[in-house]
Amino acid sequence: MNGDRRYAVKRCAKRAGIDRLASHLAGLRDRALISTMLFSFARISAVLSLKRQDFYYQGPRRWLRFHEKGGKEHEMPAHHEIEETIDEYLSKVSIEDKQPLFQSVNKAGTALSGRALNRYNAWAAIRKRARNAGFLTPVGCHTWRATGVTVYLENGGRLEHAQQMAAHESPRTTKLYDRTKDEITIGEVERIQL
Repeated sequence: MNGDRRYAVKRCAKRAGIDRLASHLAGLRDRALISTMLFSFARISAVLSLKRQDFYYQGPRRWLRFHEKGGKEHEMPAHHEIEETIDEYLSKVSIEDKQPLFQSVNKAGTALSGRALNRYNAWAAIRKRARNAGFLTPVGCHTWRATGVTVYLENGGRLEHAQQMAAHESPRTTKLYDRTKDEITIGEVERIQL
C-alpha cells in the first residue's frame, strides 16, 4: 500500500468509520465494525463471528474474544476506539449474550434481525461507507486489517506484538504489512548525482 493510499484509508477511517458516521442503526453498526477491524487487526470472519458475550469486561477495560481459523480463540484488550464505538452501538440495541454482535438489519434499517451479518453484506457496507466518504479506490474488509497493522508498525509498534494481535502463525505473514521501509523520499532520490 503506497503512502497516498495509506493516507486516504486513514482519512476514510476518520470520515467513514471512526468519527460520527451516522445516528441510524446500520451506521452505528458499520462504525463499530470498521473500528473493530482497524484497531484489533482481526480477520473479517473473526469479527463477524463475535457474540455479545465476546465483548466483555476484564477489570476496568473491555476485552474481545475472537474465534479464529481452526477453532482457535484469541483474546485481547479492546482499543478505546473499539470500546467507544461498540458501546455506542450497544446503547441503541438489545443483544443477548449468545447473539451475534454484528447483525443484519431490516430493510428500513430500524431493527436488528438476530442473524449475524454475512461477509458479503459486511463488504458491501464497508464499500458504501468508503464511497460516501469520497474514497476513490476500492476499500474492502481486509483494507482495515492491513491499515491497522501498518499504522501500528509505523508508530513504532513491535512486529511480534502485531503478529500476536493479528493472530498470525508466522512473523513472515505480519512482516508483509510492514511498509515502514517502503517510503522513498525526495531526499533519497536527490542523492543520485552524476
